[in-house]
Amino acid sequence: MATRLKLLFLEPFFGGSHREFAEGWIAHSRHQIDLLSLPASFWKWRMRGAALHFIRRVPDLAHYDGLITTDLMSLSDFKALAGPGCPPALVYFHENQLSYPLAPGEQMDFQFGFTDITTALAADHVLFNSHAHLKTFLESLPRFLKMMPDHAPKWVVEEIRAKSGVLYPGCRIPAGPVALTPPDAHQPPLIIWNHRWEFDKDPEAFFQALDVVLTHGHDFRLALLGESGRAAPPCFAAARQRYGRRIVHCGYLTSREAYLNWLRLGHIVVSTAIQENFGISVVEAVRFGCIPLLPARLSYPEIIPAVHHPQVLYDTPAALHEKLIELLTEYHRFERLRADLSSTMSRFAWARRIDPFDDLFDMWVAKRGSIKD
Repeated sequence: MATRLKLLFLEPFFGGSHREFAEGWIAHSRHQIDLLSLPASFWKWRMRGAALHFIRRVPDLAHYDGLITTDLMSLSDFKALAGPGCPPALVYFHENQLSYPLAPGEQMDFQFGFTDITTALAADHVLFNSHAHLKTFLESLPRFLKMMPDHAPKWVVEEIRAKSGVLYPGCRIPAGPVALTPPDAHQPPLIIWNHRWEFDKDPEAFFQALDVVLTHGHDFRLALLGESGRAAPPCFAAARQRYGRRIVHCGYLTSREAYLNWLRLGHIVVSTAIQENFGISVVEAVRFGCIPLLPARLSYPEIIPAVHHPQVLYDTPAALHEKLIELLTEYHRFERLRADLSSTMSRFAWARRIDPFDDLFDMWVAKRGSIKD
C-alpha cells in the first residue's frame, strides 16, 4: 500500500480552473492535503505578493512531505523566505505570462514573465496542463530572453525543460456511463457558450458565426453560460438585443447542478478561443452530450481523439460557419459521434486522473522518478 503523505497546497487565485483543480485533487487524493488560498482577484498582485501572505500563514513546514502551488505565485520568493526547511515543491502551470495574449490596449509587464521563470527554476518539478501549453512556454522562453539588452540567461531554457512534464487535470465529470438526453426534434438545436466572458475566448468571432447562420436562414437557441469579469466584452450586451428570444439563458450559474442541466440539454458547444491551455468547459459540455466545434490548434487537438478531428475541428472562420450550419440542419446524423465523444471524455474524470498526481509524491519519497504522461 502506498504511503499516505501530508502535503501543503498554496493556491493564490482560488477561482475558475485553479479552484476546480485544487478542490478536485484534494477530494480524490489518497494523501492528506491542507489548502491555503486567496480569492480569485487582482492576479497581478497575487504574483507580486502572495508569497509574503502565505509565509506568515503556513504551519510548520517540517510537518509536510511536499508543497504544491500554481503559477500565480512567486515560488522563488516563498522558498527564499521559508529557508532550508521548505519541502520539495511542485508547481502546476494553468497559464503562463510569456505567451498569454494581451488585452486590447494593455502593455506587457516583463516582470510577470520573469516570475514564471524563477518560479519554474525554484520548483523541484514543473507540470503543465497540456502538451500544447508546455510547447508554447518552452518556445516563448528564448524569444522572451532575447529582449534583455545583455547577459541573457539562456541556460534557463534547458534547466526548466529538464524538470517539466505534462499531466492533464481531472474534471468533475462521471467516470462511468452517462445517459445522454435525447434531442428535441420540435425545437431548434441549443448552442452552448460556457467559457469565460473575456477577450481571450474571442466571443466576437462566436457571435459573427451566429450571424452567418441567421443570414443563411437557419435557427438556433442559445445558452450563454460561463463567468463574467468586472467588464464583460460589449458584444454580449449587443447579442442579447440581437438574438432576443433565441437566448434561453444568459449569465453565470452558481448552482453546479443547474449548470450541468443546461449542458445535458445542449446540442453544440463552440469555442473560438485564442488562448486555451486545456479546456475544462469543453470537456464538461462534451461529456454531457454536446458536440464540439473547436479551433484546430491550442490544446483542442489533444482533447479530441484524432479520428474525430475532421468532423469537429476547424481551421478558418469559413470552416466554422460551414460545420455549424451542417450541425444545426442535420443534427440527427451525428448521434454516434455525440456518444463516442462523450464516452471518450470520461478519461478526464478525476477518478481516472488522480493516481498520476498522487504518485508524484510517492516517487519523491522513493528518491524521485519520471513525471511525464
